[in-house]
Amino acid sequence: MTKIPMQVPFGAVYFRKSNPPREDWERDYAVAAEDGLNVFRHWFMWSAIERRPGFYDWEEYDRQMELAAKNGIKTIIAELTHTVPDWAWRKYAHARQMRADGTELAPIMGVSAATGGFALNGGGAGSLTMNCPEVKEAAGAFLSALANRYKGHPGLLGYDVWNECNYSPSVDYNPFTKAAFRDWLRQKYGDLETLAQAWYRYSYAEWDDIEPPHQIAPYPECLDWLAFKRDNFYDQMQFRIDTVRAIDSDCLIAAHGVAGAIPDMAARGSDDWLAASKVEVYGYTWIQARKGNQSWRSFHAADLNRAAARGKTFWHAERQGGPLWMQPQVVGRDKEDGRVAEPEDIRVWSLTSFAGGARGMLNLRYRPLLDGPLFGAFGSYGMDGARTPRSDMAAKIARWANAPEQKALMAAKPVKGEIGIVIAPEAQAWDYLLSREGNYDTYREAMFGAYRGFFDNGIQADWVHIDDIEAYDALYFPYPIMLTGENARRLADWVAAGGTLISEACPGYFGDRGKVGTVQPNNGLDAVFGAREEDVEFMPDIGDRIRFALDGVETAGGGFLQSYRTTVGRALANFDDGRLAIVENNFGKGRTRLVGTHPSIGYYRDQTETGRRYFNDYFAFTGKVRHTICSNPALQVRVHGGGADRYLWVINATRQHQTAELTDGAGQALNGVEHFWAGDGASLKDGRLAVPARDALIVRLA
Repeated sequence: MTKIPMQVPFGAVYFRKSNPPREDWERDYAVAAEDGLNVFRHWFMWSAIERRPGFYDWEEYDRQMELAAKNGIKTIIAELTHTVPDWAWRKYAHARQMRADGTELAPIMGVSAATGGFALNGGGAGSLTMNCPEVKEAAGAFLSALANRYKGHPGLLGYDVWNECNYSPSVDYNPFTKAAFRDWLRQKYGDLETLAQAWYRYSYAEWDDIEPPHQIAPYPECLDWLAFKRDNFYDQMQFRIDTVRAIDSDCLIAAHGVAGAIPDMAARGSDDWLAASKVEVYGYTWIQARKGNQSWRSFHAADLNRAAARGKTFWHAERQGGPLWMQPQVVGRDKEDGRVAEPEDIRVWSLTSFAGGARGMLNLRYRPLLDGPLFGAFGSYGMDGARTPRSDMAAKIARWANAPEQKALMAAKPVKGEIGIVIAPEAQAWDYLLSREGNYDTYREAMFGAYRGFFDNGIQADWVHIDDIEAYDALYFPYPIMLTGENARRLADWVAAGGTLISEACPGYFGDRGKVGTVQPNNGLDAVFGAREEDVEFMPDIGDRIRFALDGVETAGGGFLQSYRTTVGRALANFDDGRLAIVENNFGKGRTRLVGTHPSIGYYRDQTETGRRYFNDYFAFTGKVRHTICSNPALQVRVHGGGADRYLWVINATRQHQTAELTDGAGQALNGVEHFWAGDGASLKDGRLAVPARDALIVRLA
């Protein structure tokens, strides 16, 4: 793996032609270097560089690289082959991306760069499909020229090979893509008759009779289309990596997504696990102005990216540094909900990401754009490039993170969470296909509700891809609506080996190819849970009416209702109409609880005390010991491990000074013996914790 020549990469996205103005470049680089920034990322846009076929205009980009080398700043080249040159859109008219209705994706102006060649709702190759060999060859020639030009440059750190890994659900229906889909199906099914039986389409005479589905509905052909699109677009990512690597074998290869695997792994191809597997460093864009300025959301993004990175270094690749004006995501929201960015926000957002495990950080604008609808947005520095209180705060954090005395702290990593929340890609795919007609948000609300339920109890719940469950001994499965036979067996084997599994309603209700099992729970999971379905109700629009009582405490459900009869399991609780709601069971060396609705959805919609208690009680069922116990839920506490030492990160995102009692899981008072970051008045002594407003305390534990 390429060695990163700095302790913590900290910087910003700088040049997106035509911003910032050329006359400011030399000054901006000097200021950035003085302020402790060590990395810039620039958009190297195909449409801005290959101005005519074979004619590359590198002059402005050469200047960026020269200034980087001069000022000791390393450069991440963000290749943007999906910005298609206007001449290419004309020349390769037969390769234009199409929607299902046959309309073409025309090249438009970029929202985040005043440059043409972008595509509305496009992906992969923008307005052209890279499934066309001529387009792939032309894009590859651009990438080869790019890598040849800057290989070995003293200002180069590496390449970002996909800016915000995702794509539109409405593309690509070009004939070249249809042909690629048929080839993919041949490899999966082998012959046309097998495919016809699997898809319930019995009149295919030739492979050319196959068309991609033009509907979003829960059928096998739609599941295959989603799987093909994922493979196809991520194969294009691999092509970009291979093209660069063929020329420059030593440079860093990075990419960043949008921490969007929930809820957009299926709908928009935000497969953070797959993307991260292809690169050395993976990152994420997370902007409170667009996502919401609540602590649980910010920690979720870091936790998701950490899970997807599977131990690799990851960065907060685009962190908000300034306001967002007049965009639909902010309309109607409070000013403090990310619409402005005060210096204290920069501090909290940055330290939250570090607390979540990020070990690199870039503001998504060094200074704001001057053109287009995102004018004035996100920059830490002023419209004229002048320093601001926000940039001063970023500079303070940049210097702090790269100081020698922080080396051990920054080498440490978050310890594993006390419980895992299971992500099964097929469950999300099925929900996407099933729920679009009714515009239901059952998956999103269940997953986020479960995460927040544990978060609000001070419990670190890790996102766990179903391929990775062996690393955990306690799991919570909020939305298990579909499971392949293979994944159902994986879960059963994991429980039998000693795992503790808590599942919400309808585990594996749909099996392979989305087919309903005649015995529920499906695919042998009835034995795992010691129960069978008695009744089921799919009415998520009125799921907020579902109630059950456990240990005398009534709790709200949501989503679906599945009632049971026990086989070998033990009845624990009933719905308010008397039907059996919760069953506990021993299976092999492990234990299970099956809850016949989605309390996670209930908690997402209304954060009641009974809902919070539900998640606390279910954590207690696992028998695990918490990392820490904090008496004040307004404070977020994370433990990092490095060698024999443990470090405590405490974030106070509120606007009030906060105090608490803080112990380890055994109730022993915690003490900080070495301070790495301590806001005015912050302390931890004999378990008494204090953290000032919108600030943090970072200590080594005794």
